[in-house]
This record gives sequence, C-alpha cells and structure tokens, in this order.
Amino acid sequence: MRAVFALAAFVALPSICSGQNTTKLKEQFIAENITALFQNDVGYVAASHNLRYTVEPIAIAYPITPEQISAVVKAGVDQTLNVVARSGGHSYIANGLGGTNGSLVVDLSRMKSITVDEATGNAIIGPGNRLGDVALALSDAGRGLPHGRCAYVGIGGHSGFGGWGYASRMWGMTLDNVLSAEVVLANGSIVTASEDSNPELYWGVRGSSASFGIVASLEFRTHAVPSSATAFEFLWEMDIPTASNAFIKFQSWALSGDIPLEFGGEIGFLKGSSYGLVQFAFLGNYFGPADSFNSTIAPFFDTLPPPDTAAVTQGTWIEALAAIAVGDLNTTTQPDSNDTFYAKSLMAPQTVPLTNASMTSLVTFLAEVGFNSSDFWHVEVELYGGNQSAINQVNFDDTAFAHRDTLFTFQPYASSPNLLPPYPNSGFSFVDGMVSSLTSNMPNDWEWGAYPNYIDDRLLGWQRRYYGSHYDRLRLLKSSVDPHDTFHFPTSIEEPQV
Repeated sequence: MRAVFALAAFVALPSICSGQNTTKLKEQFIAENITALFQNDVGYVAASHNLRYTVEPIAIAYPITPEQISAVVKAGVDQTLNVVARSGGHSYIANGLGGTNGSLVVDLSRMKSITVDEATGNAIIGPGNRLGDVALALSDAGRGLPHGRCAYVGIGGHSGFGGWGYASRMWGMTLDNVLSAEVVLANGSIVTASEDSNPELYWGVRGSSASFGIVASLEFRTHAVPSSATAFEFLWEMDIPTASNAFIKFQSWALSGDIPLEFGGEIGFLKGSSYGLVQFAFLGNYFGPADSFNSTIAPFFDTLPPPDTAAVTQGTWIEALAAIAVGDLNTTTQPDSNDTFYAKSLMAPQTVPLTNASMTSLVTFLAEVGFNSSDFWHVEVELYGGNQSAINQVNFDDTAFAHRDTLFTFQPYASSPNLLPPYPNSGFSFVDGMVSSLTSNMPNDWEWGAYPNYIDDRLLGWQRRYYGSHYDRLRLLKSSVDPHDTFHFPTSIEEPQV
C-alpha cells in the first residue's frame, strides 16, 4: 500500500512581518556557531511534505547540541517569534514549519546520535533520526522498538504524539517506551523529564510533546528482537457484499481473543477496477515462530476467498521490517518524497464496536463514490486492540495519549490526481465522507477519537478528539512551562482560558 505521509489545505499566508529583525537573529546564531538559513540564502528550503501547504519560516536553524537549541529558543523569544521543532518534517499540516509564515524552525536533523547501553538495552536517540535509521541501528544491537513503517518519519515527532506500528500490540506505542527526555523549555533552560524529574512534563511530552518544549534527546526502553519474523501482504478485488463481510469478519476476529500479541496488522481499501468493487488488503508483521504464522491468521484468513496476490517474507526481525516498510530503511539511499493530500483519522473504541451497518456503509461509499473519484486514495484500518494489547494495558492517566481503549484506527487519505498542487476541493468532501459513512451509522453518543500523528486542521473540536479529557490538564501544563505560548503552531495546546 502507498505510504500515509504528510499535511493538509492550501491557504494564502501572510508575508513575514517586516518588524522582525533578521540581522539580529543572524548575529545571535553566528555568535553561538549555529548554522541557520534565511530566505534568499542558498539552501533555504521550506518545502512541506504535504504540498498543499506553502509556508515560509523567518529562519531554519540547525542546532547540534541542547545548548544550541537553547540559544535558538532564546533568540526567538527575544523577538516574540513562534518557535517550532522539526524532526522528520512529516506533519500532515506543516506544523513542523509553524503552519503559518514567520515562525522560527528548530530543525533537528543533525542530532542523529544513537547509543545503546549493553547492560540495560536502553537507547539514547537523537530526535533527528528517521524511523528506518533507528530500526537499523537498534537491530545491530539485537534490539527493537515499536514504530511505524514509513522509514522517513522522524522519531521526535513520532514518539511525541503516539507512534503506532506492527509491534505495538506486543510492546506498546513508541511513546510508551520513552523513559526520559531532555527538553529545552521556553525560558531556555535544559531539563530532564522522567518519572523522577519533572514528572508532569514527562507526562505531557508523551502525547503532545511539541507544545511544551524542544526535545533534544530521548531515552527509550528497547526490546530484544524476536528470533524470527514474518512480513505479509495479501490483496483481493472484492464486490461490496464480499468486502463488507471481510471487514465484519476482521472485527470479529479482533474481538475474539484469539490474536496473539506477536501479531500486528491492518486491512486496507483501495480503488477497484470498476464501479462497485474495491481492492481489499491484509498486511502486517507476525513476530512469533515462522511455522505458526498460517495457523495464527487462519481464523480470519480462512473466511476469505483465495487472494489475487500474496507476498510472505519470513526471516529476521529487520528483514521483516524492511519487507513491509515504505521506503528504504537506510534513508540516505534516496531523498524523501512529497505529496499533495488530505488525510483524517478516526479511533474506534473497543467498548463500542463498529456496527455491521457502519462497516457496510464505508465499503459501499468507497466502491461507488470512491470509484468515481479521480484522486489516488486509500483507507488504512490499523489494529490497536484485541486481547491484552499492550497499547490498551497502559493506565489512561499514565501518559497524555488519550486513546487506551482503541480497537481500530482509521486513516482515510486522498492525494491530488498527479500528487501535485492544486488540491481539488472535491478531495475534502470525499475524505470527510469516508469518516461520516462510519459515524452516521453509529450511536449519536459514540465517543470516537482522532490520532494526533494524523493531524487534521479542519477537524471540528480537535482538542477533545485528539486529547479527550486530558486536554484540560495539558492546558495547565502549557501555562506552567510555556506561559507566553512560544511553542505555537495551528494545533498546539492552547493557553487556559482566563
């Protein structure tokens, strides 16, 4: 399946305020030996991963130490600039560039150290590392983390807001494995956030990190990699009744209690070859013994017709990750890609499963309205829950992540026809329609959530959809560590109402 990558709607943005003193900024950066690029400098590139957005920061700074991050933050505060962190740059709505013109971007791409303690297995990871690079480095030490399969996503943002991957039912979200973080606050101080030091900040950076400071390094609990692993991807073309029944069976299997924690996967929908058809994909990783893979998936797989295509790779942990990854795990082999798209999310609670009517409604919408769309599109239905899933075993208030009762996370995604701007207005209503086809067939009081790493600046009531009842606590933390809203972007945590 195609990767789910970056951002959201093209808007006209104001020019950078002429009152901002770029000369002073340059002098401050030179004094601290900080590399920074300003508009008209050779190499200044502020391209968003999602080309729907055109954003021009006042400057992009490239610190290499926490002390340099502190100096950048202080320089931004001195001119009352919005300061934002950019790790991998895959924010769906260009939050890593500030979302609007004139922000000061702290680009962390040069902070890429990774060290693994041989005794504990804990790893100190720089926030500028991409997921593929993290996977390779940890694998060399026989260790692993749960994280997404898009190799180019940055670990800083990924772990700051969630971090789901095929190992998450076994090991939790990426953020669940953060033991401590080194954070630069708005006053320039460099602090440690952990259970024993600044525990409230530690709570907040595991769910809404970028609103409270710039994370300079992360300490992770890593895991011994399994002795074998399987990557799989099966694809069918199905009519509406067959695909709807397959979707229903997938939920039944997820709720049955028969899925071991070593299984991680999702189903996906893509455009069919004719009206009334969809492509139905079943893909993921299995981290149990290779000879038990077929029996593990059999309760679901045996309810389906024979697949049109099948790809199964069995080998080591890293071979299985590479087989299902989007992009080369070694991200230096080729440049990152761009797209022009709109994406949303819906996190479906396990306590109130999807109705058959809602699942059939989504499939019907995709097979009919989706076929007539000129956009490239897909819907991913990621399995979070099931019996004893590590994601849902974490106490609700232990981290700022607010969705500990999730069964599935949906990600509907549509690109422009040629993947380039302009983005068609019809794309917004099409993606919105994917979500409403589900919600309109669920109870009116259905408490669905949304995933902060699939950020959508058109989502009404985003504060509660993303953060649930944790939002008020997050606002109090914001007022404590960033009272002047220095770390501001379109969906940053808001200051408490006075």
